[in-house]
Amino acid sequence: MMKKTLLALAMTGAMATMAQAAEIKVAFDADPVSLDPQEQLSEGTLQMANWLFDPIVRFDENLEIEPVLAESWEQISPTVTRFNLRKGIKFHSGNDMTADDVLFTYQRMLTSGDFKGLFALYEGIEKVDDYTIDVVTKEPYPLVLANMTYLFVMDEDFYSGTDENGKDKALIEKSTGTYASTHVSGTGPFTIESRQQGVESVYVKNPDYWGETGNVDKFTLVPIKENATRVSALLSGGVDWIYPVPPTDLDRVESNEAFELYSIPSDRIITFQMNQNVAEPFKDARVRQAVIYAVNNPGIVEKIMRGFATAAGQNSPEGYSGYNPDLTPRYDLEKAKELMKEAGYEDGFSVTMIAPNNRYVNDEKIAQAVAAMLAKINIKVDLTTMPKAQYWDEFDKCEAGMPMIGWSSDTGDSANYSEYLTMTRDADSGVGQYNCNGNSAPELDELVNKANTMVDGEERNALLREASKIEYDEAIFVPLHWQNYNWGYTKRITNFPETVNLKNFPIFSKLVVEE
Repeated sequence: MMKKTLLALAMTGAMATMAQAAEIKVAFDADPVSLDPQEQLSEGTLQMANWLFDPIVRFDENLEIEPVLAESWEQISPTVTRFNLRKGIKFHSGNDMTADDVLFTYQRMLTSGDFKGLFALYEGIEKVDDYTIDVVTKEPYPLVLANMTYLFVMDEDFYSGTDENGKDKALIEKSTGTYASTHVSGTGPFTIESRQQGVESVYVKNPDYWGETGNVDKFTLVPIKENATRVSALLSGGVDWIYPVPPTDLDRVESNEAFELYSIPSDRIITFQMNQNVAEPFKDARVRQAVIYAVNNPGIVEKIMRGFATAAGQNSPEGYSGYNPDLTPRYDLEKAKELMKEAGYEDGFSVTMIAPNNRYVNDEKIAQAVAAMLAKINIKVDLTTMPKAQYWDEFDKCEAGMPMIGWSSDTGDSANYSEYLTMTRDADSGVGQYNCNGNSAPELDELVNKANTMVDGEERNALLREASKIEYDEAIFVPLHWQNYNWGYTKRITNFPETVNLKNFPIFSKLVVEE
């Protein structure tokens, strides 16, 4: 594995000033479904947003907050954080970026079913002057900076008015081909030259970008769903960077003299939900518990993930607020059978299951394995897998008995997992937006909401641990594992570790490539 060294850092600085312009080709397992940074709260969308737009602040490679569009900030009262915006920044359209664009973006975000939940605890954003904004929360809230990493500022003038079909250019709708899903004006380091979704997208350097950059002038993103084909594309020199490297091919990439393997643990939990509105047996907590006891997730980590994941018993990984060390994986097939018998389902039942086949590492294989494990307690699974481009529309319907979903905490603690995956659905606030469990647990809701008003870390942690315990005892979902991120890339890239972190939003603008 590559490790960052002082020598490497010194070389990076030298290369940034000396290297000639470079062009690279990147192969991921899938590409973004839209160019609208507020349409789909997903990894692909946020990757794209980091290339074409800029957030207010951002997590660096060490998960420390670094300034981006805001050059500084200060807490001016318990509920008000003041951000000072950089001056002289222009959008791709040539329009100046000001506080009005931030307010436009924030108001538009509140119309996004996926994103508004991040701002449920906010009173609003106020303009102080053209380059100063106040972010106001309803109560003292410790995660303002983390939330600002998701506010990618959009060009108010560019996205105002109506398109050729008479529709609002700022309209947010999934999978309908809105203006914002196909047109871009951000402040980001790249602009898009061409895009054919599912085939190839070409990004070129923004010549007027305000910040320092590496030497990549152009990169092409191609989605390659099949693991073997993606790895072959790298090892043959057809592409310069792939993600993910499947567990079965880690050794091949690592042992190749022309390429590097970079692997880190992530906070992305892979789960199955148990939809109580679709499968009647899931209304019984004993049945839900039986499902969890029947799933051998340590075995999935060992056999399917080849050890490049960590078996989970809860949403948040160790080290996060809300992580409870008592909530461990609980595979026990005999216990599962006892619970099914106790609940009156000894003879089992049938349930539908859906999973993507190019979104998470080995997602399809994992779904097949879980289906086989559930057969041992007489649950017959009708499994359907599909590409990511179709998957989220199906997931959003909440019509499957057991949909797969992975989640990375947007704020770096367990509250975010609960807010999106297990708390009671609330269309107005956006809380519970990805909860297709069909559950409602008022005590859980109250604990997380109360924790969100706590600025004292210990008090907040204690409340979130209680919330995690409820999720565990009630068996609201099936936790599988936190997957590792495995990237493979050409050794011509000299500073790869500085451009990625466990959020997996690669910052291509920082890349330095030897030609």
